[in-house]
Amino acid sequence: MNLADLHTHTTASDGLHRPADNVRMAREAGLAAIAITDHDTVAGIGEARDAGTRYGVAVVPGVEISTASDGQDIHVLGYYVDERDETFLARLAKLRGVRERRNEAIVARLNELGIPLTMAQVMDAAGDGRGADETIGRPHIAEALVRAGAAANVQEAFDRLLAEGRPAYVLPPRISPEQAIAWIHEAGGTAIIAHPGLYDRDDLVASLLAQAGADGLEAYHSDHSEADAARYRAMAEAHGKLVTGGSDFHGARKGKIYHGSIGSRTVDAAVLVALQGK
Repeated sequence: MNLADLHTHTTASDGLHRPADNVRMAREAGLAAIAITDHDTVAGIGEARDAGTRYGVAVVPGVEISTASDGQDIHVLGYYVDERDETFLARLAKLRGVRERRNEAIVARLNELGIPLTMAQVMDAAGDGRGADETIGRPHIAEALVRAGAAANVQEAFDRLLAEGRPAYVLPPRISPEQAIAWIHEAGGTAIIAHPGLYDRDDLVASLLAQAGADGLEAYHSDHSEADAARYRAMAEAHGKLVTGGSDFHGARKGKIYHGSIGSRTVDAAVLVALQGK
């Protein structure tokens, strides 16, 4: 097998497993390559790369940048960015500051709804020893709600409170996808629009390919149907762009895997050559 899972998260952001564990699971799944694409941080890449050497798995350095356009939350994946680029790292640090303020706003909104959650509880749910370059996200808030008895499980916390359109959802000021694409390119990387099927805005997705310089689409994703995958593959190819895919693995809580398990969505690892050459 020569397959790659190009979308996974670790404890450097809102995943449940160490970067080395993701690489080990990729080896167990028979994969040739795995990407580490944590939210607004590249903190997990070094550990993953070391594990890749041990397990014989190619590790693709990546990041998933949160952006917004026309009120729509859009995620942009960056592959083969230079994780030592000081300008890029400073930009990611600013994005993490926005994420921290968003978390505080969510907690404040939960308090307004009569749920007495604190940021200290969220930090405790995220785990000890988190570095300044690691991120805390809504899954950690959801876990804190479960621990506080305010939700039966993480999924219920999202469905009832934290998901888009729910009472505690907060969309903070974000950079535009065009800006994220430019930042990724300036850091030597390749920019791919993540899980376009989640946006219900194919017009916007097409414009990011045609006009904003996005290098491709993540056609294969755990939350895409076969029809979605076929549509986005055709869209990318019609624009002469790359087609990628990944599980969006975040880990498992009490036996429930969020999005998909490592290796559940893959592409031929031959696409790595194109991702590095853009």
